[in-house]
Amino acid sequence: MTSKNRSMANRNRALINAWYSRMWNRWDKGVFSDLLCPDISLRGSLGVAVKGYDGVSAYMDQIRGAFPDFHNTVEEIISEGPTAFARLTYSGTHKGEVLGFPPTGRSIRYAGTAAFRFHDGRICQVWVLGDLYNLTRQLQPSGGEP
Repeated sequence: MTSKNRSMANRNRALINAWYSRMWNRWDKGVFSDLLCPDISLRGSLGVAVKGYDGVSAYMDQIRGAFPDFHNTVEEIISEGPTAFARLTYSGTHKGEVLGFPPTGRSIRYAGTAAFRFHDGRICQVWVLGDLYNLTRQLQPSGGEP
């Protein structure tokens, strides 16, 4: 790997870590212009596709409404050129309606991945793929199979 590619990979890893630690774990929307392209495209695991800062903000509000203490743990990041992938563990307490399930008050934990594309040192596309089978199983009133 050339020093230029190593530098890009390190910058992309730092952006991903900031995306999760600053935006999603602290709900800090004030970092949008530092981290995101203005026309960012985000496809979330809950079947939501949004664009721009307003779309990302609304999606964050939706997640926070369902899981006020939602936490993302980055397990691994693989970065190559303008693309990177992260393997994650999501956790939180189910306090609001999500995927048609009323709040259960239960702690949830499930795995996911996210694919990122970068442009000019910022995140311009994100596609999140969470393990919805495992999540919906935890949201069931009986905690059983969906």
